[in-house]
Amino acid sequence: MSKARSAFFYGTLMHPKILKAVIKNDGPHLKVCPAVLLDYTRHEVKGCDYPGIIPFDRGIKIINRELSQEEKSVRGTLVKGLTDKDMAYLDDFEGDEYRREKVQVHALGLLQDLSADLDSETFVTEHPPPLPDSPDTLTPIEAETYVYADENNLDASLWSFQDFVKHNAWKWYGGTR
Repeated sequence: MSKARSAFFYGTLMHPKILKAVIKNDGPHLKVCPAVLLDYTRHEVKGCDYPGIIPFDRGIKIINRELSQEEKSVRGTLVKGLTDKDMAYLDDFEGDEYRREKVQVHALGLLQDLSADLDSETFVTEHPPPLPDSPDTLTPIEAETYVYADENNLDASLWSFQDFVKHNAWKWYGGTR
């Protein structure tokens, strides 16, 4: 039996309905909470609904302006309990546009069961926990995430999950607008 894995999602897969569709199950074995990845930037992928992240030292070259702590931190979700099969589906979904890498993320809330009752639209966005004044107070958790492979295909614009939910999420899980 394989050990359960942890992943950090920062784009379309933050939406529970999309995550469940990608892993082809309802995720009764998964726990999820809001989390943050420090010293990365999340950009719009040119001409796409979804984002890509890259380390801050490369992202700042694209953005070419000063960033607040919030802007050089990527908010997302920490998902624990992923199986090897779940990860294989995720790898297929992300394709060669992304490289799966180990990162240190920080939980910003308590883990909850990924259930049908989890409010997809507001889980991450409505009342996001504040970032701490000092990141040193956060306990790092090792997780895997998908880092964008071709930074030349990233826009200077920072991607917004709130805008994605409002305008495009329904297209990804077969919902209606």
